[in-house]
Amino acid sequence: MKMEMNTGAKVWFVPDCYYPSTSSGNLISHEAICVLNPGKKDANIEITLYFEDRDCMRGFKATCKAERTNHIRMDKIKNDKGEGVPMDVPYAMMVVSDTEIIAQYSRMDTSQAEMALMTTIAYPMK
Repeated sequence: MKMEMNTGAKVWFVPDCYYPSTSSGNLISHEAICVLNPGKKDANIEITLYFEDRDCMRGFKATCKAERTNHIRMDKIKNDKGEGVPMDVPYAMMVVSDTEIIAQYSRMDTSQAEMALMTTIAYPMK
């Protein structure tokens, strides 16, 4: 079966993000944007964070190679000013790519012994 390679979107939104500062056990609380690039061209990705009570943070960049996936760990990424994602602050995220991708958001919350994993497909803009 031949699939059209412009599957996906260039802009994705995740309105409910949160990076907990506490962890229990061996697993560290974290978030990730899981990107699938089914196309033949590398995807250059920029991420912007939006907050309730402060200016947005820009300049987070990543690449997802052609026909590959990239799990962009939000606890490891820095923006072009060297700033990381703030902990314990609700925020939203916009993921922009120069080529069509599929974006999924996941949160591993290990702040309690009964850890939780939440995942959702981001909202695409066509």
